[in-house]
Amino acid sequence: MIQLTATPVSALVDEPVHIRATGLIPFQMVSFQASLEDENGDMFYSQAHYRANEFGEVDLNHASSLGGDYMGVHPMGLFWSLKPEKLLTRLLKRDVMNRPFQVQVKLYDLELIVNNKVASAPKASLTLERWYVAPGVTRIKVREGRLRGALFLPPGEGLFPGVIDLFGGLGGLLEFRASLLASRGFASLALAYHNYEDLPRKPEVTDLEYFEEAANFLLRHPKVFGSGVGVVSVCQGVQIGLSMAIYLKQVTATAQTAKAGGNISVSKEEAWKPVGP
Repeated sequence: MIQLTATPVSALVDEPVHIRATGLIPFQMVSFQASLEDENGDMFYSQAHYRANEFGEVDLNHASSLGGDYMGVHPMGLFWSLKPEKLLTRLLKRDVMNRPFQVQVKLYDLELIVNNKVASAPKASLTLERWYVAPGVTRIKVREGRLRGALFLPPGEGLFPGVIDLFGGLGGLLEFRASLLASRGFASLALAYHNYEDLPRKPEVTDLEYFEEAANFLLRHPKVFGSGVGVVSVCQGVQIGLSMAIYLKQVTATAQTAKAGGNISVSKEEAWKPVGP
């Protein structure tokens, strides 16, 4: 009997999953196909083709993909290779607290797939839950003075290191990274700074005092320890994050990632380091 298993079935989105198929014909060619529907109803797909071993098993932790969206040994390849059905659609999680992304994984006989079209029902299938927040994490909406955002606190009494999370040109409030940081033990402030509620849509000048207020807000929280906070930033937020590190004494660590073609590039070795000598 063909079986498709995954361990764990429900986990944080940054946790690895062990996917395995058993009960196949020895050396049978099969195709694993994954799909995800986002909160807007847009679909994302991936696929990879494998040959079963002499025992009729395919273990994605060890087996090498022979084709599809990636080749080689990639235990999480079905996840990172997910691509949108509609070109240029971005996969973004908005509701981090109440529901996970669900990823459907199906196993097909590769010989029954013609021109990327499936000619039969899957041999086996399962659904995985990919959460962006761990049990016990608390979300607090922030509207204090000018500040707009969401504070995520890990479970427990604390104290916790504080982190400010900044995104870039999309604007609005993106919370999925801050919720994951809180799931890993950081008091994390997802900070909006344009195109959100009553904040300017496209500010002509970046007011550094706004971000200093955010650092002070985080440091005043009774569950945050130390005299400094970290800043995690991407895209346009990198410029702000580096400016905070240079000019604000409250910022003692930074981690930046600039998108391809951006103005700032940070090497992997420099991605997280203390500010100062």
